[in-house]
This record gives sequence, C-alpha cells and structure tokens, in this order.
Amino acid sequence: MAFDIEMIKNVYARYPERIEAARKAVGRPLTLTEKILYAHLSEGAASQAYGRGISYVDFQPDRVAMQDATAQMALLQFMQAGKSQVAVPSTVHCDHLIQAEVGAAQDLTKAKDKNKEVYDFLASVSNKYGLGFWKPGAGIIHQVVLENYAFPGGMMIGTDSHTPNAGGLGMVAIGVGGADACDVMAGLPWELKFPKLIGIKLIGKLSGWTSAKDVILKVAGILTVKGGTGAIVEYFGEGARSLSATGKGTICNMGAEIGATTSIFGYDEKSAAYLSSTDRADVAELANGIAEHLTGDEEVYANPATYFDEVIEINLSELEPHVNGPFTPDLAWPISKFAAAVKEHGWPAKLEVGLIGSCTNSSYEDISRAASLAQQAVDKKLVAKSEFTITPGSEQVRFTVDRDGFLDTFGQMGGVVLANACGPCIGQWARHGAEKQEKNSIITSFNRNFAKRADGNPNTHSFVASPEIVTALAIAGDLTFNPMTDSLTNEDGVSVMLDEPSGLELPAKGFAVEDAGYQQPAEDGSSVTIVVSPTSDRLQLLDSFKPWEGTDLKGLKLLIKAKGKCTTDHISMAGPWLRFRGHLDNISNNMLIGAINAYTDATNSVKNQLTGAYGEVPATQRDYKANGVGSIVVGDENYGEGSSREHAAMEPRFLGVRAILVKSFARIHETNLKKQGMLGLTFANPADYDLVQEDDSIDIIGLTTFAPGKQLQVVLNHTDGSSDTIQVNHTYNEGQIEWFKAGSALNLIKAKA
Repeated sequence: MAFDIEMIKNVYARYPERIEAARKAVGRPLTLTEKILYAHLSEGAASQAYGRGISYVDFQPDRVAMQDATAQMALLQFMQAGKSQVAVPSTVHCDHLIQAEVGAAQDLTKAKDKNKEVYDFLASVSNKYGLGFWKPGAGIIHQVVLENYAFPGGMMIGTDSHTPNAGGLGMVAIGVGGADACDVMAGLPWELKFPKLIGIKLIGKLSGWTSAKDVILKVAGILTVKGGTGAIVEYFGEGARSLSATGKGTICNMGAEIGATTSIFGYDEKSAAYLSSTDRADVAELANGIAEHLTGDEEVYANPATYFDEVIEINLSELEPHVNGPFTPDLAWPISKFAAAVKEHGWPAKLEVGLIGSCTNSSYEDISRAASLAQQAVDKKLVAKSEFTITPGSEQVRFTVDRDGFLDTFGQMGGVVLANACGPCIGQWARHGAEKQEKNSIITSFNRNFAKRADGNPNTHSFVASPEIVTALAIAGDLTFNPMTDSLTNEDGVSVMLDEPSGLELPAKGFAVEDAGYQQPAEDGSSVTIVVSPTSDRLQLLDSFKPWEGTDLKGLKLLIKAKGKCTTDHISMAGPWLRFRGHLDNISNNMLIGAINAYTDATNSVKNQLTGAYGEVPATQRDYKANGVGSIVVGDENYGEGSSREHAAMEPRFLGVRAILVKSFARIHETNLKKQGMLGLTFANPADYDLVQEDDSIDIIGLTTFAPGKQLQVVLNHTDGSSDTIQVNHTYNEGQIEWFKAGSALNLIKAKA
C-alpha cells in the first residue's frame, strides 16, 4: 500500500544533473513544470529540441493510476501486450461503479453484489500483473492517490481526467486514456506534446467565506473550458504558499475544466505538513533535500511574463466566493452577483439538493469547514430546507471525520452520508423523481456540471461552489441567499445569520483508519488465472482492430454532424452505461446518442443513407458496418471535452467510423483517437463545417503520403452532383502515423512483444 520510497530516491537522484543540463540547453531559468518534465525525459529525448506546444516528446512517468470504469478496458488491452508484470508502480481504484441511492452502507453492499464480476476481474488482473488494488469503498482514486502515492516532483498518468489532483503535492499528474496507460505499464515511453505554460500568480490570503475552490472557479471564468488547452498551469506566489496541500489539490483537480493538460503547485511547508500527517515524513525529508528543484527558479517568479506564455494574477484577499453554472463549469458568478443572475435568467431559485464531497472537495479541511456551518444550523435552530448529501473522498477521511464527530453533526442537520465513491458527481445517482425531467436546481462541490450529468435530467440546473457555500445554500434552500449578507428565520421565528465557517487543514489527532481497503498483489502472479465468461454482458476480451488498407478513404457516409458542445458525455454517456465499460460491443450502443444532429436539432436520430430513414446513431452505424461502408463524424469546437474515457474513441472505431473531422479537439480525446487507429482531423478553415451536407459522400485524400505537418484533403460529394474540396489539418507525428497504419498503438506493442 505504501509509496515506493526507493523509487522516489531514484527520481530525486537524477534531479540536480538533469535540471542543470536542461537549464544550460535552453539558456535561461526554468519554471517548476519544465524542471519536472525535463527530469522525466525518456532516454534519447533532447531538451534543446523542444518548442512549447510544438514538439511531441517522450517521457517516462513514475506511476500509473486507474479507476475501475476505465481500468477494465485498459487492463483488457494490457493483457494483449504480452507482458508478465507492469513496468512501473500501478494501482486500480474501485470508485466509479457504486451508485448513490440510499446511503453508504446499503449502496456499497448493493454495488459489491451487482458488480462482483467486474471487481473480481480487476482484482485478479491486478494480482497477476503486480498492480495494487483498492477495493470498493476504499475511496475515490484522486483522494487515495493524494494520501498515499503523490510526491513532489513526480510524474504520474491516470485514466481519469481529474488525475491532476495530485498537482496539489507538486506532481505533474496527467489524465490519459487506457491505451496510454497500457503503454507505460508495458514499459514504453509516454508521448506528450510539450505544453505551453500558463502562470497564475496568487497574492494575498484567503479569509472568511472564501476557499481554495473559489480560486479555480474564478480561473475557469477567466480562461473558459478551453482556455487551458495544450497548457500546464503553474501556480506560484505568496498566496499559493498560504494554501493547504488539499486546497491546492482542489484547484489542480478542477483545472481539467479549463482544458489544461495539468496544473501544479511548488513544494513548500504546507506540502511537507501534509506528507508528514499522512505517514510520509520520509518523503518530506527527501523533498527537503532537493527543495530548490521542486519550485520554479527565483528569476521566473520575479519576471513571470518573460517565462510563461500567459500570466494571470489573482488577489486572494479580494477574492469573493463564487458559484459557477448552470450547465457549464466556466460560467462564473461572484456570490454578490449570483442572486441577480438567478432572477434575471429565470433559473429555479428553490434549491432541491446540496451535495458536498467528491474527489474535488472531500478533504479533512473541506469537511470540517462545512461541518462548522452544519453545527451552526443545529445551534441556531435552523432546519435545512434542501436535501443534503456528503461524499467522503476516502475511507481514511471518512473514518477520521467520523471519529471527530463531523458526520454526527451533518446527521443532526439532516445530511445523508454516501459511500466513499464518485456517486452523483459522475451520474451514479439514483435520484428519485429525476425521470419526471422537471425543471429544478441543485448545487454541488463537484467539478463538472454538464446537462444531464448528475441525474440524467436535462432540466436539472446544476451549479458548482465550495463545500461551505453549498452547505449554507442547502440550509437556506434558496439560490438567492448570500450567507455573507443575508439572514435566515429559525424555528422560533428569530432572524439569525450564519457566521464565517471555520475548520482545520489537518486533524489535530492525526488521520486514522481501521481498514483502508487495499489488496497487495502477489509477488509471483504467474499462477493467477483470469477468467472472462464468453457469455458475460459486462466483460469482453478484445480483438485487434484491422490495420489501414493502404489507400485513400473514399465513399464514406456522414454518420452525424454534431452541433455545439459535444463532450465525452455526449459521445459515450456515463451513469447506467458504466456497467458496460469492460464490454466494447455492449457499450457501443451508447455511441453519440447525446450529440445534437445539426440538421434536425434532435439527439440520437440520424439519416441512414442506405435506407433514407432516420434511426438511432449506433443502429445506423451498425448498418453501415454490416454493409462494409465506412463513415465519418463531423463536430464543432473542443470536441471530446470532459473525462478521459477512451470508450468515446473506441466505440466509433469498433463500429466502423473511419475519421472524426471537427473545428477543434480536446487534448485527451484527440490522443485517444490516435491510439485507436482513428483519423482525428480539423478544418483548416472552421467555416468549412457549414459546407458539410447531410447526404454527402465523403473522400479523404492524401493518406498514401500521410506525413507530419502535411495537410490532407476532404472531398464533399453532394447529391446534386457538385462537390467541395477542403483542406484539413492534423497533428500526427511519425510515430502516431505508424499507429494509424498498424490499426492501433496496441497493435504495434503486440508486434514488438
């Protein structure tokens, strides 16, 4: 269960020499991000060759972490790679498949029974190939990683978009698809386009109602959901050093919502305190020994505009609590302006449910500050007007806050403690009445609030705030309530106000836990047998995708032209579909069912060009596949934003879609498409999106001379006999073109093995 201290020693041993070499190579001071990246270059990579946002670079991460929903497909792929053990420390965390319905104990028991086949598969694969296995109920992957594995200056990849949570402890932690994880576990380098750098200088200090969550809510409002695309965000300044390690984790976690590759803070006294509190004082001691290398050079922070591609400054002393939403995490409202916005836009002011916790905000500090408000509600005879739920991030946090009385306090307020799992945050919420699709409002301390994400109801207006603000608004039951200025009437008819929340960064009596929920892998897994039933509807062994046929692609049918936002939730929904994450054929029945058809504004209804009839997207594509007809998907800006789920790339590939042509891609999704042997293309002229007609037959020309930086041509053959030839761009390098030719990156791994 413990971190590998020898691995950390080895990482730190190479820091001084590598960083000095990098400093000489680039001829200038270095940011923290650059130091960590240069220290993790794979053998043969040369630092002087890099240009930010231009070159693809090979790195060697220290760790891999996978959540259960994505681990199934990642490990199914790893089983094909011909390896006997994972090459780097790796873990699996069972947090996504537990549905919130009644409460922690009942929901966990039900999940263990319902998902037994999947849990047994993950446990046995982990046991065989040397992965640590965190059982259902142990906690949410990112909180467990922060408590046990994250270390300053390390590099980790994880099969979840909120992997950057570990940046709170100074780790470059990046969300990837399962194919990337498979590569690293097989001992291969991991490739990333060298990122641009956004520097965020924090000055001042938080106080009162404002929390670390408000920093990232503010940043999301500034940069929007795609402003961080292709960049790593590095926080620095006196304000950064004043934040708790878990508060920094919150900020880095939700950095995924601005499209950032990852986010990071430097190592400082708060980092050391958290490491020591979580039984890693020896890691803190090692980090202290190379502390100068675990933060950016002084010259960088003194003149940030010279060294970062973009610089933002935020004064924490002046920062207001924020509420973001609805339907997007970057619609940012200072609390002083939120009530007016609710009224102006006609959003339901009555608050139905307040939900705190999740991987973003379930630290001891978060829970203790929210509990201080719950205690006030009890003491001041206020009855919570909204339903209220608490999702602990790990069994260690849950056990500790229970020991310290906070869960009892929430219970007195009317709160319900859910399992240590993702739950409502990812749509694993059996919310009673959601099927009625009534217009309503909820507020959470989660990270993502896309339409239908939490409960499947498109009319649920979901807002994001800190646990403190969520708790206060749940007590009031009213979105227009401002706890900083407004009063409430208690059971005795007396007008009372809530005092500022208070709490502790770390438990005074230390963390405690009886059973953290960890399974150590077998020292020799050669005798472990993995069984996948051929009749299972949950698990399915993989077949290799076919290699490219060596010709241009002609006569492709347009499957769908997606209009507007098309996230991974639109491409491959979560919620009830999570049960099929290990069965590619079954989960492909959700492919693009949430995308909006640009010609009809309908979802899950497209024209079948073979029959002329409209039908469901997956069924239409299966008809094309059965008839040997390839197809293409056309999309809008930031296509594939959201989670790391590679199913959104594997499903189209499995069903016979040959290319995705969009105005722009979200980073993880574009990489996932490449890994699966798909063509991910962008319009050279975004206005050409409008030229695509519903009945077009489409050709992709130039593949026989496919090369880095060389445009391809797309010919749109219209039914009236006319055609449009447009230029399209791609970001494939030579290695990625080999993935395409081989049919997938995994095909190349198998060939080498």
